[in-house]
Amino acid sequence: MADRRLQVFYTVAKQLSFTKAAELLFMTQPAVTFQVKQLEEHFNTRLFERSHSKISLTPAGELVLDYAERILDLTAEMETRMGEMTGQISGVLMVGASTTIAEYLLPRKLGEFKARYPQVQARLTVANSDTIESKVADHTLDVGLIEAPSHHPQLKSIVCCEDELVMICSPQHPLVKLSEITPAQLAEQPYISRESGSGTRNVVDDYFRQAHVSPDDLHVVMELGSLEAIKGAVEAGLGIAIVSRSTILKELKLGDLVAVSLNPPLVRPLSVVYAEAKFRSRLLQAFLDYAVARLKD
Repeated sequence: MADRRLQVFYTVAKQLSFTKAAELLFMTQPAVTFQVKQLEEHFNTRLFERSHSKISLTPAGELVLDYAERILDLTAEMETRMGEMTGQISGVLMVGASTTIAEYLLPRKLGEFKARYPQVQARLTVANSDTIESKVADHTLDVGLIEAPSHHPQLKSIVCCEDELVMICSPQHPLVKLSEITPAQLAEQPYISRESGSGTRNVVDDYFRQAHVSPDDLHVVMELGSLEAIKGAVEAGLGIAIVSRSTILKELKLGDLVAVSLNPPLVRPLSVVYAEAKFRSRLLQAFLDYAVARLKD
């Protein structure tokens, strides 16, 4: 129900790109530009500073963005509450998840949630934990599932389950003879790491620090942003890595990888996060309850 010009402006302002906004809104770029131009004519001022390579908000644009965010949030809240008067849980749920959770834990659970609430449309965004937190904080996403405890001041965090991490190596690696391995022993090996910003990377770095091993002292031979790429590099004998046991069940069964337990053990909480200031609809509450109850299974 909110003014379409305001919705388009808000999307452009958040993305700082007419092209990205057009993709998100399923509109052509000229149509997006036209809507923003109409809003600028309505206020008789420029809302964006434009250059060949980028755009930025003018002071007037910053003011309009502040009001647009509140107006659009109130509109969404009104529509949700009106819908809830029918007694049905329905609507669009924007879910974000870090890579490990999205690829290995969440698909089946989202399917079960959809079966329980067929009127719900769940849309999943996959990114590293830091990115998911940012998107939940700015209300781009309704809820996020991340691989590390959240310390974001605008977010509420609930631990939904625990996840064991292990060292993996190729079947030909000398370390396969070990039943467990210490951080000091790991530091002597060629190591394949997740990228900066990854929840797994943050947890593993903290694990080494607590064992008095600086992450800077690891013999990092690769830093990869894909868990599948890490598994492939380890299988090829390029190094060892630390990953969630739940992500390597197939490779362990096939004998492509070997897992060695860590000493001391590394068990991390997986958390669901949402914006504390955001209106908590029955749909969002239903998903939060479901995530806490079912992800641990």
